[in-house]
Amino acid sequence: MLRIRALAVAAAFATVALTAAPAVSAPADDPSIAAALDAPARTGAVPPALLHAMQRDLGLSPQAAAERVAREGRAAAVRGALTRALGDRWAGAWIDGPQAELVVATTDASAARAITAHGGRAIVVRHPLKTLDQAKAALDRASRRAAPEATPLWYVDVRANTVVVQSADDARTGAFLEQAGVDRALVRVERATAAPRPLADLHGGDAYYIDNAARCSIGFPVTQNGQPGFVSAGHCGQPGSNATASDGSSIGVFQGSTFPGNDWSWVAADPGWTAQPQVNDYAGGAVTVGGSTEQSVGGSVCRSGSTTGWHCGTVEEQNATVNYQEGSVYGVTRTDVCAEPGDSGGSFISGNQAQGVTSGGSGDCSSGGETYFQPVNPILSTYGLTLATG
Repeated sequence: MLRIRALAVAAAFATVALTAAPAVSAPADDPSIAAALDAPARTGAVPPALLHAMQRDLGLSPQAAAERVAREGRAAAVRGALTRALGDRWAGAWIDGPQAELVVATTDASAARAITAHGGRAIVVRHPLKTLDQAKAALDRASRRAAPEATPLWYVDVRANTVVVQSADDARTGAFLEQAGVDRALVRVERATAAPRPLADLHGGDAYYIDNAARCSIGFPVTQNGQPGFVSAGHCGQPGSNATASDGSSIGVFQGSTFPGNDWSWVAADPGWTAQPQVNDYAGGAVTVGGSTEQSVGGSVCRSGSTTGWHCGTVEEQNATVNYQEGSVYGVTRTDVCAEPGDSGGSFISGNQAQGVTSGGSGDCSSGGETYFQPVNPILSTYGLTLATG
């Protein structure tokens, strides 16, 4: 598990080119699509520490890092508007290429033509995202009845318009798919290359401690009816567990926690603590959180944790299911960002937008790896929390 730490460039948003689908004969005059492509961009200052980490981990120049954050902010606004405009025709979207283009998938050729006519980039696919999400939900239900064997991960791959199921044993995975009743035409089985685990650690460090034993990292400061606190990973502690600072002083008590199933928790802080809208940048400063707009697949994301500090990468898939030895965790986002034990619970952020809390993964920050985070918005909704923003 990843352990918690107390939380102690202005960029102009560029227009996102969203490209052409195969030629279709339907008219390209859908006003709802045109309006979606003109959605106002998310704005806000980009913290220098985040830009530095993106330069290091994504191999970007300072200007390219700032421009990428700007384009991704624009893409987030357009993606949300197109999701509503397309409805059942929506098949997902992702960030593509060094210019951070937003690619939109739709099952409707006329919608693709309309997107293209208004300067966007679109492709026509077979399955709406709703259908793929329903297939993944069937796998989730089956895993609740019986933990799958040799099937560590599954997720919807919007870029391939399919549900990917990782497998270490084809026969066992095939039996699990049959039990779930999933249409095999919606599924692609891939060989599993690593066994994910919660990134647990019982060593000391600049973090918060659970019952004077395990260490985790704070996700995001929050309030509940005015009381300050923070969210973190569920595997870090149980309701009633005590959270303390590195100097032994009390922070507060876990009020809610779920693991497995989900991997989230929240701690109510003692009097005297303040929920600052900031994330430690491990460079002597802090990143101010401006909101919690979800990043797109393919978009950049950075992680802050008490073991390895700041590391960045990209969002690989959303709404994945990861199967740890302790059980399945649903609805996580898969990234190629590295993490290590003690980083559990720590912040994932894109630009100044909170994304989620670190759950687990494989590999490390020396050889590389992948990490999963539990999106922050469902945590806030579950516990009735308000994200601290500034």
